[in-house]
Amino acid sequence: MARPASPYLAPGFYDTALAKGRHRDIVGGRWDETGRIQMQILQDAGMLPHHRLLDIGAGSLRLGCKAVPYLNPGHYWATDASRALMLRGRAVELAAPERLPEDHLIEDSRFALPGVPPDMDYAIAFGVFTHLPFAELQAALAQMRPRLPHLKHLVFTVFLSPDPQSGPLRQPDGVVTHPDRPPYHFARAEVEAACARTGWQATASQIMLPRGQVLIAATPAP
Repeated sequence: MARPASPYLAPGFYDTALAKGRHRDIVGGRWDETGRIQMQILQDAGMLPHHRLLDIGAGSLRLGCKAVPYLNPGHYWATDASRALMLRGRAVELAAPERLPEDHLIEDSRFALPGVPPDMDYAIAFGVFTHLPFAELQAALAQMRPRLPHLKHLVFTVFLSPDPQSGPLRQPDGVVTHPDRPPYHFARAEVEAACARTGWQATASQIMLPRGQVLIAATPAP
């Protein structure tokens, strides 16, 4: 049987994890630390309570449990390959779940953004493309550009390698990444070129993120 492109796409992955009460563990650990970092990234980019945020690959709302209380009610939207995982996060991680309508949690594993309003101001995909091959990143960038015409900022994370095809690479925070299986690494130049081809202007941040991920900040190209 062919290995799935991402471990999150393996049959039964989410059902098994939720049955074991592991809704926090399966989104990568460092729950509170990573959620705080995500919020800081967005606030540093200028996100204010009246803005609308799309959390791509939201998982069990590691960011959502911090963003929902900060944003105006109903201004947080989320997508993930598992809606059940997001609903579990809404039920157990939010102090005031009524601030987040259930229909703002959208199952989407192909970055098609079905039902997501076009007036999002900010979008974040943290620890999503680290577990998907490069073609998925490029396809997602291409689909998001016309679907989110009012977006001010898109931020996402990747692992980088100076020579992506040379084999495994130990990242600064200790994670070993690969050119052909998750967690994946890419060349900085190919990430920047993919952004340019799909209508984004992108820069890589120098801030250290958990596991050695690199933050890419993108804005729509004129």
